Amino acid sequence: MKIKSEDFQVKEGEKVNLKKWPTLVKPAYKSKSGYKKLLAEQVEELSDLQQLHYASNRHAVLLIFQAMDAAGKDGAIKHVMSGINPQGCQVFSFQHPSAEELDHDFLWRTTQALPERGRIGIFNRSYYEEVLIVRVHPEILQAERLPEDLHDEKTVWQERYRSIVGQEKHLFNNGTRIIKFFLHLSQEEQRKRFLDRIDEPEKNWKFSLADIEERKFWPQYMKAYEAFLSATSTQIAPWYVVPADDKENARLIISRIILDTFKSLNMRYPETSAKRQQELQSIRHQLMKDASDSH
Repeated sequence: MKIKSEDFQVKEGEKVNLKKWPTLVKPAYKSKSGYKKLLAEQVEELSDLQQLHYASNRHAVLLIFQAMDAAGKDGAIKHVMSGINPQGCQVFSFQHPSAEELDHDFLWRTTQALPERGRIGIFNRSYYEEVLIVRVHPEILQAERLPEDLHDEKTVWQERYRSIVGQEKHLFNNGTRIIKFFLHLSQEEQRKRFLDRIDEPEKNWKFSLADIEERKFWPQYMKAYEAFLSATSTQIAPWYVVPADDKENARLIISRIILDTFKSLNMRYPETSAKRQQELQSIRHQLMKDASDSH
């Protein structure tokens, strides 16, 4: 199967029903070795584009990953971005907000971590947690110490969606390209991966009782995902629903979408002015003279 980015994109204004989005599709690879070859090719291509991105210094790129536990966010980031120069990339994982963060608006802490031009920023979970886990567990909203008249659950989520869309439009208008991935995992596949984490000692550290507790809220999480995917996928900052039951195929899909986005940026290396060329030739002449003098 040839991967087409648009097959996984949530169109602006589309009402998402996740039951109609597959968690497993025909893979783009025919064998394990075929997967490794394809991924290596895409990683190498991404590495070249990242160097061009850094040199052109015109855009910032922000990758957002959201998913249920065990969907493969960490593995996708590790494998897809394995060829990236660490100096041009930064990864942030957002957990429970600190006391200082709770004293600010819900976008404040992630705004501090936005990538600058020429760099790639990766959010492993993001400000979308504020319309996800906070919606599933409304007691968290109370802990955010908002004025009482802003606690109305009939309006608070729509207001937050508007804030998010406005923020992403502002970033786009200032050169940041945002790619948002929802790794769509089935409940049965999550169950299998949780069992693997229990049965394989080297994976025990990945599992906690909290994971099982959150699994009980699966229907509520799916409803919250559907709501924000529908409300915040735009042409300039689209959501991609990536089938995640096959980790390897998910990584190939993610890397292809990232590559397609980079290619759309019309990047080029900075042109050297005539004055700069003259300066470089002068330096070259000096270096050649130094070599001859040393002999």
